[in-house]
Amino acid sequence: MEITVLDRLLAIGAMLDHDMQRAFAGTALTPTRVHALWVLIGTGPATQQRLSEELGTTPRSVSALVDGLAAAGYVERRAHPEDGRAVLVSLTPAAAAMMGRMREDHRRLTDDLIGAVDASDRAAFERGLSAVMERLDELIESESASYADVETENGGTQAEHGRR
Repeated sequence: MEITVLDRLLAIGAMLDHDMQRAFAGTALTPTRVHALWVLIGTGPATQQRLSEELGTTPRSVSALVDGLAAAGYVERRAHPEDGRAVLVSLTPAAAAMMGRMREDHRRLTDDLIGAVDASDRAAFERGLSAVMERLDELIESESASYADVETENGGTQAEHGRR
């Protein structure tokens, strides 16, 4: 079977996911928690409502996420100076140090990965990668692949058969 561009992209995604899991092993960090920390690095202290919007998740999920980050010592909550009903979430000094290290690790990895591409091809590579990302974003927004109809046509899922 021919290895396609999509196969390579999926393999890269899996490799990055595996590396992230390895890097966070033994810590309280998860990809979702780190995503929230990256948002806070970018925005500075933020309300949970803003975090919810930035992360594209529900306020209830963000509340649990912030609870976990606070318990692990990565964020702290404090009263909003202008809105008595709101709470600001901010990074602790330890989290800021961790994110500084991650930022430097990302910079080094980026340099290393780009270094694997011939210098004369780098601009085209980056343009192509951006174009693929933009198109994938468009496709995800406009279409949603679903295989539920296949299972339905074939008499349901194996899990459903086990319950019958």
